[in-house]
Amino acid sequence: MMQRPLRPEEYSLKETSPHLGGGGVSGDKLTTTYDLVEQMQYLYVRVVKAKDLPPKDVTGSCDPYVEVKLGNYKGTTRHFEKKTNPEWNQVFAFSKDRIQASVLEVIVKDKDFIKDDFIGRVLFDLTEVPKRVPPDSPLAPQWYRLEDRKGDKGKGELMLAVWMGTQADEAFPDSWHSDAATIPSDGLANIRSKVYLTPKLWYLRVNVIEAQDLIPYEKNRFPEVFVKVMLGNQALRTRISQSRTLNPMWNEDLMFVAAEPFEEHLVLSVEDRVAPNKDEVLGKAVIPLQNIDRRLDYKPVNSRWYNLEKHVIVEGDQKKKEVKFSSRIHLRICLEGGYHVLDESTHYSSDLRPTAKQLWKPSIGVLELGILSAQGLLPMKTKDGRGTTDAYCVAKYGQKWVRTRTIIDSFAPKWNEQYTWEVYDPCTVITIGVFDNCHLQGGEKAAGTRDTRIGKVRIRLSTLETDRVYTHSYPLIVLLPSGVKKMGEVQLAVRFTCSSLLNILHMYSQPLLPKMHYLHPLSVMQLDNLRHQATQIVSMRLSRAEPPLRKEVVEYMLDVDSHMWSMRKSKANFFRIMGVLSPLVAVGKWFDQICHWKNPLTTILIHVLFVILILYPELILPTIFLYLFLIGVWYFRWRPRQPPYMDTRLSHADTAHPDELDEEFDTFPTSRPPDIVRMRYDRLRSVAGRIQTVVGDLATQGERLQSLLSWRDPRATALFVTFCLVAAVVLYVTPFRVVAFLTGLYVLRHPRFRHKLPSVPLNFFRRLPARTDSML
Repeated sequence: MMQRPLRPEEYSLKETSPHLGGGGVSGDKLTTTYDLVEQMQYLYVRVVKAKDLPPKDVTGSCDPYVEVKLGNYKGTTRHFEKKTNPEWNQVFAFSKDRIQASVLEVIVKDKDFIKDDFIGRVLFDLTEVPKRVPPDSPLAPQWYRLEDRKGDKGKGELMLAVWMGTQADEAFPDSWHSDAATIPSDGLANIRSKVYLTPKLWYLRVNVIEAQDLIPYEKNRFPEVFVKVMLGNQALRTRISQSRTLNPMWNEDLMFVAAEPFEEHLVLSVEDRVAPNKDEVLGKAVIPLQNIDRRLDYKPVNSRWYNLEKHVIVEGDQKKKEVKFSSRIHLRICLEGGYHVLDESTHYSSDLRPTAKQLWKPSIGVLELGILSAQGLLPMKTKDGRGTTDAYCVAKYGQKWVRTRTIIDSFAPKWNEQYTWEVYDPCTVITIGVFDNCHLQGGEKAAGTRDTRIGKVRIRLSTLETDRVYTHSYPLIVLLPSGVKKMGEVQLAVRFTCSSLLNILHMYSQPLLPKMHYLHPLSVMQLDNLRHQATQIVSMRLSRAEPPLRKEVVEYMLDVDSHMWSMRKSKANFFRIMGVLSPLVAVGKWFDQICHWKNPLTTILIHVLFVILILYPELILPTIFLYLFLIGVWYFRWRPRQPPYMDTRLSHADTAHPDELDEEFDTFPTSRPPDIVRMRYDRLRSVAGRIQTVVGDLATQGERLQSLLSWRDPRATALFVTFCLVAAVVLYVTPFRVVAFLTGLYVLRHPRFRHKLPSVPLNFFRRLPARTDSML
């Protein structure tokens, strides 16, 4: 069944009016810390410990656990073997919206092979449960005598605390949730909320200077030596040394990305190219990164000689090294603290600070994000014959990533979680992604599965007014091989608070990246490779956390594949350029109408303005800036009142051809059949042919300009040189205002004095030679 095409307004942003902070009552303490989300009421049960439990087994022992029961919901603690005074200290949270019972039942049971034995219970009437709002002190647990099924006092006591609270309660993140009752214990870790910090990333610069006294395998030939350097999965090599001696020189810089804590060593191997596909290792050096020099600017770092090990033989846990002290390599190695390690696309950067903390400037404000809920999510997988979605959110800004808890089996999940970040630059972007959790079963059952992307939102902080709460429902739009699809909507509340407006305005005058990027820039190719390595390191480290932030999630948030070719993106960027140039084209058409007297009154007014500017040239610049000021003030009435969002029309996602989308989602290298690849290659050749023609035309115009004085066409250059001499004499004796006045009158002349044929200067320019004649 095909999806109904959505109307443009269904892809747009919607302003919402959520009941933030419980209504923001003046006396409510929650509004100071949790005021960007809606209050969610929970019944909390803290099971602390028990004492004096009666033995139930034949052996006279007891294997106790606690069952917390509220209507159809039931949560259990872990059990202890042969212990009459167990300690659990576990918290259970029951959503008030789903509570249908009026009595809470806390039962202590004895674990048995056949049937668990009843030890005792404690009953609570929900109408008498106290309420607690942080920062009130936590409710102190109390001892309760266990009762039997008839209500009589039995043996044993249970220490409990029961209270009504909200998601702001400090017990909330680690508590067992009633909506996760069906999740096995090894899958519970995958549904909890979590804050992650990415590792501190450094650029590692390895300057390979020279080697001395190498011992080649073949004595009768000049060695072709290069150095291969490896750090973890990163491997780079120098060029083959031009000096074909036993003391080769390179003086070449190699750049790597290193992450704290430094787990990998830097491994260098000096190799000799003995045949086209055969390299012999002449020596190795292993350098730990912990002792490497760190620098904040471009001050020279001391170089060092390192001995080259000839062979390394591993026997058990010991390494035997045959060291040749005569062979050594000269290196200058340092960790660069003055650069910002790019681990995300520069278009959506959330952090621009240098690596070294000493170079950080004070924060300029605070970003607060309330992740409220989602609506209209589509079923992402099938369970028990019906569609289901287990959604969670991930937000990334700077080095701090946050992950909300997973809401089980809901197409309209409510998270109502609030997070805060320090802001160091307003021209940064926060990214929020929504995913479907496919690892609820835990263990081996979830192995090999991938969390599915539902959609993401980017919000640029510089587009937000300070101290204003933005509450909007953002469309979750993904591009699939079948076309663009709306997966639902996510409701967010965002507030950007600045400590000083002057500090923010001052930031607009500062360089975007740290100064080392401009004083000693890295090449575009280097930055691209280093960014790829940085994203690999970040995704690997976050996937090792508990619960893991998986590789597919991190790569989607960091736009790892944004550099891949796409016909759709190429079209979108072309039309973006046309959109930028269209005002200039409009001004050109308007001026052409002025010159052709389409509206005589407007043309006369332009003549008057022109004469005034000729008589008073000091008014030209003030007039231009005043005009721009008036345009800005005029547009202030129509300024955007909402943050930007994913625009399907701008992206050309709604008009993309199916084959173009299939090409965009193809792997690299391609996995499509040869006939499809041939068709796409031919299409790419035709597009590139047009681009080639445009680039060639631009080159032709430039070469014609050069040929004005190059004497490639002696007659044309002679004419131009003579014209320049006459023009110099005329302009020298004629006042500039007169020249400008006559030129303006000539340009604005009436159509009666115009010809449809091209002008003389244009004819002359088009006849000039270009170097196209010399091209094969």
